[in-house]
Amino acid sequence: MSKEQLDFILDISAQNPPPENATPDVMRAWFEGINAQTPIADGSMIERVSAGPCGGDLIRRNETDEHRLVIYYHGGGFFFGSGRSHRVIATNLARTSGAAVIAADYRLAPEDPAPAAHDDALAVYKWALAQGYDPAAIALTGDSAGGNLALSVAVRAKKEGLPQPGALVLMSPALDLASVGDSHHSVTDAPLLTPQLMALFNIVYVGTGDRKSELVTPFYSDFTGLPPTLVQVGSWEILRDDSVTVVERLRAAGVSTELKIFDGMVHSWQLFAPMLDEGMQSIEEAGGFLRNHLRSGMERRVAV
Repeated sequence: MSKEQLDFILDISAQNPPPENATPDVMRAWFEGINAQTPIADGSMIERVSAGPCGGDLIRRNETDEHRLVIYYHGGGFFFGSGRSHRVIATNLARTSGAAVIAADYRLAPEDPAPAAHDDALAVYKWALAQGYDPAAIALTGDSAGGNLALSVAVRAKKEGLPQPGALVLMSPALDLASVGDSHHSVTDAPLLTPQLMALFNIVYVGTGDRKSELVTPFYSDFTGLPPTLVQVGSWEILRDDSVTVVERLRAAGVSTELKIFDGMVHSWQLFAPMLDEGMQSIEEAGGFLRNHLRSGMERRVAV
């Protein structure tokens, strides 16, 4: 583990804590600001497209296989974040997977509480299908809240009789919103995502609603028939057991699933990829998984 790299990153983060008693807009501006300077993958070509209700950034490279599409849902607790704030992950997924990537935006809480983000995420998948992409050439990916959305879209697509995507990649997915898992209580020193921050995210998005409902999490869903799935999580984060448990449930449902626990890593460490070896390693492994599991469908260019 690159302990010195991680210690340096955490020290810098501690010097720029979130503003106190801030409005949602101020919090979002703070989050965008701390990620704005992170370098993206060289050679990335980004254009805005009308994917779903909120649109998204379509990322291509000169070597992109236009037959394949990776839909990436950003993290941020359903409260902040955007395709732009998470470009380091999205652009490097485009590089490592060889596919086009759509970094999808979705409505945020508290202005748009549950299930707005989940509805928007499903709409982006339907948009991709309407563009003519072979479902087996589409992947659903995301980190944190975005991992929740990626898995939810696959579950809801099955219920609606839509074809399944070719693969899923979930990075530190936030699934156990009821905080039943042991790591929510035992990993007391985890930085970045704390129980207090998790509680804030739940309040603004779920409110007093059922935190086990399929409207807000696919954690308790029937996973039968879902595509091959890669789940990545850090050992030093409160959401560790979300990943361990969902992999157990996926495998019990007969889904081909891989679990990679990165020793000593914190929540959504992929955001630090250019500065943290394990961050880039995670994205490289995710890209390799997508290369192996997405088939090349008929060529289809996106109608902008």
